[in-house]
Amino acid sequence: MLATLVRRAACQPSISLTCNLLHINQSISALPLHLSFSTTTTTPSPHSSAAAKMDAVGVLMMCPMNNYLEQELDKRFKLFRYWNQPQQREFLTQQADSIRAVVGNATAGADAGLIDALPKLEIVSSFSVGLDKIDLIKCKEKGIRVTNTPDVLTDDVADLAIGLMLAVLRRICECDKYVRKGAWKFGDFKLTSKFSGKRVGIIGLGRIGLAIAKRAEGFDCPISYYSRSEKPNAENYKYHKSVVELASNCDILVVACALTPETTHIVNREVIDALGPSGVLINIGRGPHVDEPELVSALVEGRLGGAGLDVFEKEPEVPEQLFGLDNVVLLPHVGSGTVETRIAMADLVLGNLEAYFANKPLLTPVV
Repeated sequence: MLATLVRRAACQPSISLTCNLLHINQSISALPLHLSFSTTTTTPSPHSSAAAKMDAVGVLMMCPMNNYLEQELDKRFKLFRYWNQPQQREFLTQQADSIRAVVGNATAGADAGLIDALPKLEIVSSFSVGLDKIDLIKCKEKGIRVTNTPDVLTDDVADLAIGLMLAVLRRICECDKYVRKGAWKFGDFKLTSKFSGKRVGIIGLGRIGLAIAKRAEGFDCPISYYSRSEKPNAENYKYHKSVVELASNCDILVVACALTPETTHIVNREVIDALGPSGVLINIGRGPHVDEPELVSALVEGRLGGAGLDVFEKEPEVPEQLFGLDNVVLLPHVGSGTVETRIAMADLVLGNLEAYFANKPLLTPVV
């Protein structure tokens, strides 16, 4: 309507211009109130801008670890797959200025050599709670941030530790084989050992160690532990000042501490002998926590009653002497290996990377 009035006014002689403008003004005033003219200026969304910047960030994924994580990294960042590079040294040289983040796990992280090869590296985000594959000292020196995935995997690892205790003592895997091969038709399976009430000793009473202790309490197991210092939140548990002392006073010894130079081979021949021929070793920590040749010889010779192992010293290599032992349960490092937990771990990795490159606080900072 307004455009029509303006065109009519423009066609009138100049002498009647004032009258026509007055008519236009009156007509505008008579327009319905619901008609309005927007003066809002459209501005780009800060989220779309941030997403565009994220898309240019080079992220180096060290090895295949989780399909969901890999797909999301590929969507949100400029993803480089390290394991697909036939000439890895040359690749690092070519992409040295492009890679700003590394994603590793319990198998492959960021050692000093990799860190030195990537001068633009700003953050290492580990798809694992353990940090033994990352040179933390080097990261601190260079101001490189480090994150991991604590808490979300605690329940699964603690559940598995209890499962291993039951599997070893009640010979669950051996019972399964007994049924499958038809041996039950010719007689009952041999008697096994009771779990409830067994004395459980835990090396390392952190998040996972504490979760294992609480679960074992449900089986009326007395709990004792060893750590660098006595824990104020563990007044119901017996503290031992050495691993040998702990092993001498428990039926089941669980390794649940972080792997450091000080805890490498924390379970040695002396500890194994203290645990004894009726004792059981459970390792859901890291393979190098245990002196593996000593463990193998103790099991073969009958100096140790049994073992439940989720981790090994040179994964995925496992000592073949263990394969024929019925008192040993072997797992392929699956402590956190559930669909739910691996998705939660992946989301933590992604969340930490996005927080860092958006200049927001990290979700699970280590360095």
